[in-house]
Amino acid sequence: MTQHQELREALSNLEAALQAADLWTIVQPEAKAFESTQPFCIDTMTLPQWLRFLLVPRLWSLIDAKATLPTNSQIAPAAEVYMQDYSLGARQSVVGALQKLDRVMNEGGRS
Repeated sequence: MTQHQELREALSNLEAALQAADLWTIVQPEAKAFESTQPFCIDTMTLPQWLRFLLVPRLWSLIDAKATLPTNSQIAPAAEVYMQDYSLGARQSVVGALQKLDRVMNEGGRS
């Protein structure tokens, strides 16, 4: 399986985890929020907004274009901190999906 194929699978799992945790149908941030230069747009968006409206669409675009994928991804640790007050099931599902996403990008698809 190629890295793009593994990322496609990991991204689909992330979308499903966000939907199951009721984090998919959230309010889209205003256009100005996307101009943030902070990691995860922490100063203008919630982490679920960043995942839903920035990360997921960008990764789908890269996959569709068969473009070079990001490396050195460390999204899961941020989600663990952000989601500490969420239910255990939601937290485990979303963080687990992000761990897989990180692993695929960091290891070039070699899991």
